[in-house]
Amino acid sequence: MNNRYDVVIAGAGPAGGQCARDLAARGYDVVVLETESEDEFPRQSNKSTAGTFPSMMASFGIPDDVVMQYTDSVVLESPTDHYVREQPGAVLEFADFKRFLVEDSRADGAEYRFDARVTAPIMEDGQIVGVRYNGDEEVYGEIVIDATGPAAPLAKKLDVVDLKRENHAIGIEYEFEGIDIDRPGFADLHDTMMLRLDHEIAPGGYSWIFHTGDDTAKVGLCYIQNGSHERYARDDFSIDDYLSHWLETDPRFADAERLEGKQHRGSAHIQPPETMHTDRFMAIGDTVPSVDPLWGEGINKCMQSGRVAAVTADSCLKHGDTEPTAENLEVYDTLWRRDVAPNQRKRLLMTKLLYLASNERYDELMADLNRLDDDTLAKANRGDVRAITKLLGLDDVPLLASFAKQEFGLAFP
Repeated sequence: MNNRYDVVIAGAGPAGGQCARDLAARGYDVVVLETESEDEFPRQSNKSTAGTFPSMMASFGIPDDVVMQYTDSVVLESPTDHYVREQPGAVLEFADFKRFLVEDSRADGAEYRFDARVTAPIMEDGQIVGVRYNGDEEVYGEIVIDATGPAAPLAKKLDVVDLKRENHAIGIEYEFEGIDIDRPGFADLHDTMMLRLDHEIAPGGYSWIFHTGDDTAKVGLCYIQNGSHERYARDDFSIDDYLSHWLETDPRFADAERLEGKQHRGSAHIQPPETMHTDRFMAIGDTVPSVDPLWGEGINKCMQSGRVAAVTADSCLKHGDTEPTAENLEVYDTLWRRDVAPNQRKRLLMTKLLYLASNERYDELMADLNRLDDDTLAKANRGDVRAITKLLGLDDVPLLASFAKQEFGLAFP
């Protein structure tokens, strides 16, 4: 078995798989180490809602046969109101999608080692030169990439990431049949991805129904374990209790039945990265982390981070005399901040402000969105200050004061 490669990647998720695709297509020797067994992959890591948009599908050449349902719109719900925006999307079968990335990169020469649990970096002269896995097995590379998500066994030991517990988001999802997709009093959810803001269901977060055809859908919720969650959460409720509460109280689920084997759990961190690389090393995907903080979209962000890491590796490896030092890998951070998450800090602030709002304010937000032009939400979502101010009024002064106190330690009379 070969033990020396151009690039060693830990983790075969969307970020690691896409990075391997791009590197193998460029002709580099790349190996991917994946904890799960190949026969069951990705049973343990099949944790994404897998909602995405045509731009991702087209940019990365993703085939239609991994799509469960193409959607036409996005719906935002509050406890008593909703807003509909026309927006094409796609709900993927996440397991099929991950297997496609493996098969496609293998076709270009990427090697995969399953049942390979990465445990530690191999260091020489203060630099990573390889990876130790399954206790005492070793593999070496000119560049090493950690794409293992929050586990981050390499990035943590190299002090590249510091994932904080208060920024930890957790989620749970089931797939159901028998859902009343067009229930009177609610938005028609045919061919839609719906996100609901309701602290009774997801305190300090949001819940969702993603239509997957006929009367079936993915149903779940997530929240960040921070101050907003503590403010609205019930002491005696776990995330499973919140999902059960929603299923028991929402009439759309009165006749719904869970599909066997279709339960997904996942986690990610919602925080800005400080650095994402060091000598001969880059961290990508949810290891960074890369998930969009506002609405949780992660697939496109992870794929993009894998791609810019591949571009960065190529910039060093294609010139035999360019060492992959921290200085020469700096372009990865630059591309990540420009292309993957250009408004990361601003969106983090918007996230914290949104989840501080009350359920009553969520109802008002839906009314505001229905009153304003269709571009307001899109512009606000991109961080446009004018669009955001259109969604704020005098009644929001207490909310803004609470936000300023929590975020910046400012107090107002």
